[in-house]
Amino acid sequence: MCIGIPLRLTHVDGVAGRTEDGSLIDLSLVPDAGPGDWVLGFLGAARRLLEPEEAARILDALAAMAAALDGERLDSAFADLTDREPTLPPHLEAARAAGLTEA
Repeated sequence: MCIGIPLRLTHVDGVAGRTEDGSLIDLSLVPDAGPGDWVLGFLGAARRLLEPEEAARILDALAAMAAALDGERLDSAFADLTDREPTLPPHLEAARAAGLTEA
């Protein structure tokens, strides 16, 4: 499995870009990328441009995965879920209410 990493470009020279962490990335698939842009990188190649908000969400998700691997609590990563009772989608709630327990 390959995980895309948001990377911010600091320099572009043709189809090569330099990122904030100093690595080089192939920009062949995102020819409109420029310095300051966020790209989604896979194995040394940028696959698409990202809006800064989307890059931040992905980075937050990756940080939450790293925290989970370190055994940390993830309440802050799921604040929208920890303060309420989980709900089922309507079709599953109807099946539960009807007493169905198997598919």
